[in-house]
Amino acid sequence: MSRSRQSHGGPSLEVDTYSTGWLKKGFPWVYPKEVRKGSVRPGSEVLVRGATGQVLGRGLGARGFLAARVFRHDDGPLDQGWMDDVLDRASELRDVLIDADTDGYRLVHAENDGLPGIRIDWWRSFAVIVLDCPSLGRLVPLVVDWLERRRQPRGITLCYRQDPRDDRAEGESLDPAPGLLAGHAPTGPVRVRERGARFDVLPLDGPDVGLYADMRHVRAWLEPYWGGTRVLNTFAYTGAFSVVAALGGAIDVVTVDLSARVLERAEANFAANELDPSAFEFVQGDTFKVLDRLRRTGQRFDRVILDPPSFSRSDAGIWSASRDYPRLVAAAARVIDSGGWLVAASNQGEVSPRQFSGFVQDGLRKAGRTGQLLTSLGQAPDFPAATTFPEGRYLKVHVLRLS
Repeated sequence: MSRSRQSHGGPSLEVDTYSTGWLKKGFPWVYPKEVRKGSVRPGSEVLVRGATGQVLGRGLGARGFLAARVFRHDDGPLDQGWMDDVLDRASELRDVLIDADTDGYRLVHAENDGLPGIRIDWWRSFAVIVLDCPSLGRLVPLVVDWLERRRQPRGITLCYRQDPRDDRAEGESLDPAPGLLAGHAPTGPVRVRERGARFDVLPLDGPDVGLYADMRHVRAWLEPYWGGTRVLNTFAYTGAFSVVAALGGAIDVVTVDLSARVLERAEANFAANELDPSAFEFVQGDTFKVLDRLRRTGQRFDRVILDPPSFSRSDAGIWSASRDYPRLVAAAARVIDSGGWLVAASNQGEVSPRQFSGFVQDGLRKAGRTGQLLTSLGQAPDFPAATTFPEGRYLKVHVLRLS
């Protein structure tokens, strides 16, 4: 990446010694409590300095839980040449990681690829740019320019997935506006492949297009172990785990989700893989209630998948990991046969691996079960975790064999 020795003008922030230490290590965030002097409007370019005046980086002002996001750790400009360098490096990694039978994946993973708050997903021939907050909008034209020159997508769409910790001023406009930025919008679902399996996604639907590609590595690990099993997939969304289980030879697959709409899409994904949806069971309902009903009716499974969303609301209220995850594990453990496997996942970055392990253990104890940890997995490698950004290791998955 090119570096500039010239200090460019504009607003600056002076940060405390704690922030200085982290920024020198490459950390990309500045918190408001760490700012000693200066202020900057959200979205404006800002130079970050230490107490002695040394340049620590250049970024964009933010509002809410962050004062600024730092994009480069020198005083060089946030221009097209810089953006090309960052995106070329991210793209080169995916060229190595993504196999020929996969064309739906994460092209740029925000802080972990040098673009804090900016994600780019690639769906066969369509690019979706996802911003964490409106203050990042000024960088979108640079991203679009690179995509058109380097990747030639059929269409480029933009959406926002605002961090709940990030304030948004009342009446603040989204600039650029979400929706189609360049090229053509897909006329319907876009069929993508994951290691040969086929899934329909909707690039215009925002960040949740219909496939969580970060779980690809988990699905790949489980692939040899579906044959002859009875599978229960809870919080199933559009049924990716259900599809690969059925393709892998599972004799019974039950797919559970609260949303009738996503279950219809799950059935469509079965059909896309030449699997007859009528040969499998799709259950609309709250996972806790479904698990309790399965327990009472004596149904048992060899594989149970728990992948709850980081935020959800049901009749029982708003999801809380510390309160609800142990309860969820206990309920699942009560319908798993002896020797069956529990696949427990959490995508909440604020839950540490140690906390997550504790939630799983607490749940097994509540159910009077013990287990063997077969493996611990994380997100697929196109969702890398930068060593300078501890929050990057957000996905935690345990596969346990229960006694």
